[in-house]
Amino acid sequence: MPANDLALLTEAAEAAGRIAERHWTRKPKTWDKPGHQGPVTEADLEIDAMLRERLTAARPGYGWLSEESEDTPERLAADRVFVVDPLDGTRAFLEGDKTFAHALAVAEAGRVVAAVVYLPLHGKLYAATAGAGATLNGAPIRASGRAQLDGAAVLTAKPALDPRHWDGPPPRLHRSLRASLAYRLCLVAEGRYDAMLTLRDSWDWDTAAGSLIATEAGARVSDRAGGALVFNTEAPISRGVIAAPADLHAEVIRRLA
Repeated sequence: MPANDLALLTEAAEAAGRIAERHWTRKPKTWDKPGHQGPVTEADLEIDAMLRERLTAARPGYGWLSEESEDTPERLAADRVFVVDPLDGTRAFLEGDKTFAHALAVAEAGRVVAAVVYLPLHGKLYAATAGAGATLNGAPIRASGRAQLDGAAVLTAKPALDPRHWDGPPPRLHRSLRASLAYRLCLVAEGRYDAMLTLRDSWDWDTAAGSLIATEAGARVSDRAGGALVFNTEAPISRGVIAAPADLHAEVIRRLA
C-alpha cells in the first residue's frame, strides 16, 4: 500500500464533507432505492461521483466498491480496492441530524489497510492504517477495557435485544444508537461506548473503514458468529457486526444464541 493512501483518503473525505455541508438542511432532491434499501439524495450521488473521480484518478489500478455505484466484477481482480460509503446515515442527514459520516477505506487481500471516517459537522476525523494504531483528529484513541456485558454501554438497535437472539436472558445494557454504522464502530474505538452490535447483514461500505479503526484501537471486530470480516468478496456483505474489547467480545459471542 502506498504510504500516502491515508492522506489521499483524508483529503477526499474532507472534500466530501464540503459537499455534504452545502446540501445539509437545504432539502436536497431525494429518491427511494428499489427493494426498500432506503433513500438516496443528490448529495449522496454528487459525493460518490467526486470520490470516484478523485480516488481512481490518483490510484488507477485500484478497484471500486461504493454504495452508490453499480457494482461490477472488475474489482475482484484488483489487488487493492476502494470501499466507500459516500454518505453513511442518509436518513439522519435528511432529518437535519449532524451524525452522518463519510467512510472511505482501502482493502487488500480481503483486509482493510487504510481507513478514514469523517463527520464534517462535528469536526471529527477518525483514521487508521494497519499496524499503526487509530486516531481522532490526529490524537491516538483506545477502546475501553470493559470485560462484562451486563451494565456495558452498547450501541445497538432495540430488536437486537429480543430474547430469541440470546442463550438465556438478554443482557442488561445501557443502550444507545447512531444512524451511521461507521460512526458506531469509531465510538467503540474512541472508548466512548464499550461495544456495538448489529445482527443484521451489513454491507462492506458500512463496515470497512470503521472496522479497521476499531481494530487498531484495540477492539475485536467480527461478524455475529465471531468470524473475521473479509472484504471485497463476490457478495460484499457480512453476517452482522460485533465490535468490543476482546474479553467483552468473547462474552457477547458466548451469550448469543
